[in-house]
Amino acid sequence: MQIAKTQTPKARPDNLAERIYQQLKDDIFEFRLLPGDRFSENEVAERVQASRTPVRQALYRLEREGYLQVYFRSGWQVRAFDFSYFEELYDVRIVLESAAVARLGQIDLERNPIVDELKRTWLVTPTERLLDAARVSALDERFHCALVEAAGNSEMARMHLEITEKIRIIRRLDFTQTPRIEATYAEHAQILSAILQRRIEPAQQMLRSHIEISKQEVRKITLHMLHVARQRSQLKPPSKLSVP
Repeated sequence: MQIAKTQTPKARPDNLAERIYQQLKDDIFEFRLLPGDRFSENEVAERVQASRTPVRQALYRLEREGYLQVYFRSGWQVRAFDFSYFEELYDVRIVLESAAVARLGQIDLERNPIVDELKRTWLVTPTERLLDAARVSALDERFHCALVEAAGNSEMARMHLEITEKIRIIRRLDFTQTPRIEATYAEHAQILSAILQRRIEPAQQMLRSHIEISKQEVRKITLHMLHVARQRSQLKPPSKLSVP
């Protein structure tokens, strides 16, 4: 289990807690902290060179977001991946985004700045497409959030954003393979074009298929990456925490 050091000797408490939070979250996302790994607040504080107060703030924030579990007498543990939970979130995404597409079919899209943003990003030639996985992952997330935002229901957009943040830990893995980047550009362009042409039912069908395929891909990739990370961790000397 690895937590990188955070060099913030003069940081304000709020800033320090945010930096520790981001570091721990990155460690979970990159499988340096594996599901089931356990540690104490003192161990984290020692590794990030901070007091227990900002460490505790960061840990409880991660606990509220569902990444950690707290055991009041025995420290903290990274939550195991519950694929049924993530799949339920994907299903809710489909419901929200399909409803948003239906609403888009009833409003003026010609002067909608969010729709214009999507057109500039996704209705491009193959030579204009980005290849950087991190940037495409962020743009993919923005595509789906923007569809819901453009529909004009702020509560629906809020719920969708919460779900998006919860599945980000596995969803971003969909872009570790170049064919998936190419497929995302093609599928987003098809969905957006259908919406602009008021072909709402085909757009909804393509959207459902697009999300279902992504869900299947990230499950396979996540299982593979967990397997590789566990094998790597077994080759290291036993230690609750280690610094790379």
